[in-house]
Amino acid sequence: MNGNDYIGIAPFHSGGTLHGFVISGRWPNTTKEWAHLLVLAVRVATVPGLLSTSTVFGAREELPEDPEPGTVGLVVAEGPVIGASAVGPGRFAGCLPPALLMLHPPSETRPSLPECVGAASGCLLLPGLPHLGLEHRAAWVETEADGTVTSMISRVGVDPIRDPDTAVLAMLLAA
Repeated sequence: MNGNDYIGIAPFHSGGTLHGFVISGRWPNTTKEWAHLLVLAVRVATVPGLLSTSTVFGAREELPEDPEPGTVGLVVAEGPVIGASAVGPGRFAGCLPPALLMLHPPSETRPSLPECVGAASGCLLLPGLPHLGLEHRAAWVETEADGTVTSMISRVGVDPIRDPDTAVLAMLLAA
């Protein structure tokens, strides 16, 4: 196994608030690999108090200051979905990120099963260029605090307007 075979993900926070993830090794290449990254991000979102509200995260191919060897980029908290400091429509229109994520803490997740109280959830949108034949891809994940994945769905050819999370993420991409 060489250094480019793995995808590493490490959360970072400040003052007890999740600010993002450092990606090392390489970026995910497939919808499945991105869905696995989403699973890990949602597991982190189950930690009490780390994520106070539904938050949008954007993938960036820029490096942090003094990166560790093998660091390839960041997935950074862009802001909450609602409220005074919410991420605004068209935020990413000038620079299309390779992926957008929305993470929901347990307090803002309606679990898929009644016995999954305390689960967190998230959505991933891999924006395509439909007019060029490149379809949108998406994944949705729900995990419990113990790390159990209670729901995981991934799709190709997503119409973003059909799901509230993908609709919000698509709105942030629109000019």
